Amino acid sequence: MPNSTFQDNFVGPWAPRHVSMLEMSCYFGGALLVAALGTWWILKREGVVGMDAPDTRRKLHEKAVSRLGGAPIFLAVSLACLVAGYIGGLGWTRWLPVAVCNALIFSVGFVDDLKPLGAKVKLVGQIGTALILYALGVSIDILSNPFGEGALTLGWWSLPITLLWLVTIPNIVNLIDGMDGLAGGFGLFLCLTLAFLGYYRAQPDVLVVSLAMAGALAGFLIFNLPPAKIFLGDGGAYLIGFFIASVSLFTSDKGSIIGALLVIIIALGVPILDTLFAILRRAIRGVSIFNADAEHIHHRLILLGYSKGRALAAMYAVCLALSLVGLSILMTKGIALPVAGAVLFLLALGAARYLGYVRSWSNFRAQLEEVMERRRQREFFRAYGRVLDFEVERCEEFRSFDSLFQHGLGRMGLSVQPVEGYQPEILPMGGGRQFTLYRPKDDTELNEWHLRLDVLLPALERCHEKWSRLPVSVEAGAPPSSTLVPPSLPA
Repeated sequence: MPNSTFQDNFVGPWAPRHVSMLEMSCYFGGALLVAALGTWWILKREGVVGMDAPDTRRKLHEKAVSRLGGAPIFLAVSLACLVAGYIGGLGWTRWLPVAVCNALIFSVGFVDDLKPLGAKVKLVGQIGTALILYALGVSIDILSNPFGEGALTLGWWSLPITLLWLVTIPNIVNLIDGMDGLAGGFGLFLCLTLAFLGYYRAQPDVLVVSLAMAGALAGFLIFNLPPAKIFLGDGGAYLIGFFIASVSLFTSDKGSIIGALLVIIIALGVPILDTLFAILRRAIRGVSIFNADAEHIHHRLILLGYSKGRALAAMYAVCLALSLVGLSILMTKGIALPVAGAVLFLLALGAARYLGYVRSWSNFRAQLEEVMERRRQREFFRAYGRVLDFEVERCEEFRSFDSLFQHGLGRMGLSVQPVEGYQPEILPMGGGRQFTLYRPKDDTELNEWHLRLDVLLPALERCHEKWSRLPVSVEAGAPPSSTLVPPSLPA
């Protein structure tokens, strides 16, 4: 609960008042117009910074697309809040910490959109921003039961729980930002949910800022729906997530915050489910949870034959339904909570089976053993990749390393020459360089091969840095070799 300095001083300009339908329309429509015009202006400039180029792997758009979509959203929301504070009479004092920290989190993501900062640097920025907001008095201190009597004072647990909330939500939103219109659309539904909470609890300030963000997202979505002309980028995704996380703390009344948090958690059902699936599959496979892949829910829907538009509409529909389920818990004073829990549980089981994460519940153990075998194969590739990386330092001549490199590829079942039954795979390197090798045609998922082959990149980069050459590869136009014996994968 935000402390008394900002939250309980609800007098004077803070006195709850009715916000007319005309005012609501003006805030929503004004933010929509500013965001749409700002996005159009960015597209017209056709900048060279903040561009997201296709990589033939996860990023399959046809040409480079701007990642600066968060900027017009931030501008639109900032202007709307200034108007609400100075002209609309809704005040701005208690919102100052939230406004400053939303600006900070947007800056972290926006800088990364211009020049990648790295996952650790961004995480430090997120935690630092959350700590500043906590220090300024916006925190979860008491979990009062909104459905009955009783309350739980968190004490020292207030800090980790508040930080977890403020850091997790932006990353969940950023994680699902892998499909045109997805994160922006989810943010729109969640902001409308927050606006309804503000209306329901007679908090016109919450209502207005949430409508402003919803309007800004609607204006941005004009250019972000498939095929997207502009992307949110980390700046926009972090802003949406942190806005939802921080504003939800203001929808409580003297600590009765658990009801609002439950509504947001349930409304975020699809992104949370997607995040859990991602963490589980990456943990089982033995890769970093920060390792991007092309197996999110929207990727799976497209593999099932959905067009981008149909996949987006399906996920919008589920998000809207879960938002209504979450609101029903609050409005029925907890009566609908068991129903909501059952809905989420069944959704998780059904999604895991329908999307192919679990091919068959009866053969789940066999599928798990298959995954673990692939993990062992990947560990083998990773170990050989590290050996080749060390060999760059140990070898004095390029010829020696070239021989060792090709021997290593043979042990991994790969080749630098065309082989019957093999297919080419391009490894993207720094400076626009590419290295082509050949791997077996089998039923192994493409993303799995990418994870295996990427372990070779450090050795290749160091090789080029040391000798300005790369291991022997096939010259353009050379005929495929039919005499090379395909190397076998290790048992």
